Amino acid sequence: MKAEEIQTFKQIQDVLKNIQHPLLKKNIVDLNMIRNLEFQNGTLAFKLVYLNPTSSFNSQVEEAVRSALNQISAIKDLQITLDWEITGSQTSPGGQLSQVKNIIAVASGKGGVGKSTVALNLALALAKSGAKVGILDTDIYGPSLPTLMGLKNTPPLIDSEKKKMLPLEKYGIKTMSIGYIIKDEDAAVWRGPMIGRMVQQFVQDVLWEELDYLILDLPPGTGDIQLSLSQMLSITGAVIVTTPQDVALADVVRSIAMFQKVQIPILGMVENMSYFVCPHCQETSHVFGQGGAKKKSDSLKIPFLASIPLDLRICEASDMGKPLLDSDADSKQAQQFLNLASAVADQVCLANDRKVEINL
Repeated sequence: MKAEEIQTFKQIQDVLKNIQHPLLKKNIVDLNMIRNLEFQNGTLAFKLVYLNPTSSFNSQVEEAVRSALNQISAIKDLQITLDWEITGSQTSPGGQLSQVKNIIAVASGKGGVGKSTVALNLALALAKSGAKVGILDTDIYGPSLPTLMGLKNTPPLIDSEKKKMLPLEKYGIKTMSIGYIIKDEDAAVWRGPMIGRMVQQFVQDVLWEELDYLILDLPPGTGDIQLSLSQMLSITGAVIVTTPQDVALADVVRSIAMFQKVQIPILGMVENMSYFVCPHCQETSHVFGQGGAKKKSDSLKIPFLASIPLDLRICEASDMGKPLLDSDADSKQAQQFLNLASAVADQVCLANDRKVEINL
């Protein structure tokens, strides 16, 4: 490399180090978003690696990079290859589910808010971006996943060599639920210690492969299962699902308090059944009140991730075992779940970055 090129190369590095990621507030070089940087004969080539393939911040970063580098007159040809790589929060290679980069708990303070539907469509939306995704239904008493996935009465296979259950795969994601093991008419009458052992089986005795995200569909409330999983796993963060009603929002506070006590970050809040759009007159009605979750998230200083409507297509798709992200992927309602997944993935990046800072 000529002396002039060496000087320009240093200028390029300095320019890139001055570009901050809009969300993480760190420069893109320190975030390892710039790879294979080469400059020769006026041509600058490198790979720009996004931390979340669908992030709304990606276009801002690329625009800032191109704008800054175009100010350097020595660069005659700018060649940027775009790529993405999902980072993880797991810090102990030998720990439980250490092959999973990020574990996201989806929780609610109370039942009946559509948490499982949100959890599944979140998982499917993350998979649509190209990520490797699994979902674990941990609701021992009321497992919903077999119905939502159209996998009722489908027992998991056993790996004869490793003596472990294999997750069932459908719609591009790996899944496991106690509903695959027990029949609908069988009641799960278990006390706390038995519940803990069953949850442990789902972690230790299921052959989960390498995943970018594992979604935990938690039962409502703040009971034994939530505490067992929080002690057993390195959970990246929690997504709280609620409705606009005051009674649901009151329980949200208790749910958030539980996660804070066990030092699990809150990734944000989702308001489900937020509004209803009449399919005939297109009038919007706020059946359960308006804006309650947004106000609550603002008061608690946690991110507000999305408003999901009360929609007949979402309900019908769930009942038929054909999730909206598969049966009607181009719909406006499906896009709302894709937007939710992008927002959650951004918050996962932020949670991981904060975890690194704490470890340092």
